[in-house]
Amino acid sequence: MTALPTSPLLRRILRIDALASGATGLLMVLVAEPLADLLQMPAQLLFYAGLFLLPYAALLLWLARGERLPRAALWAVIAGNALWAAGCIALAFGGWFAPSVVGIGVLVAQAVVVGAFAELQYVGLRRAAA
Repeated sequence: MTALPTSPLLRRILRIDALASGATGLLMVLVAEPLADLLQMPAQLLFYAGLFLLPYAALLLWLARGERLPRAALWAVIAGNALWAAGCIALAFGGWFAPSVVGIGVLVAQAVVVGAFAELQYVGLRRAAA
């Protein structure tokens, strides 16, 4: 497996992504029901998405610690973030349920932030590969 040297940019963005993912996951797990009422989204979706984010955040922190990063792992993180962003847009506008205006705003904001993480991680990958 090809490993790339991690740059300060790449380590920083992985840590920030981990912090955001961990905080979001914890919030979604601990207050899924009240969030579901506010966002008009299924509580189980919020709970299990939050549950997924907790080990994901730990993985990002672990990856950010290394001096070298497996290229495949970084591509998986980038693809995962891109899919998460696309999923947020699909949930906001796909018609599976009717999120509130606040729910749509949260989903769109999440898509923008997670998409930015994917882009910055891609830039970090390209710099490390150069």
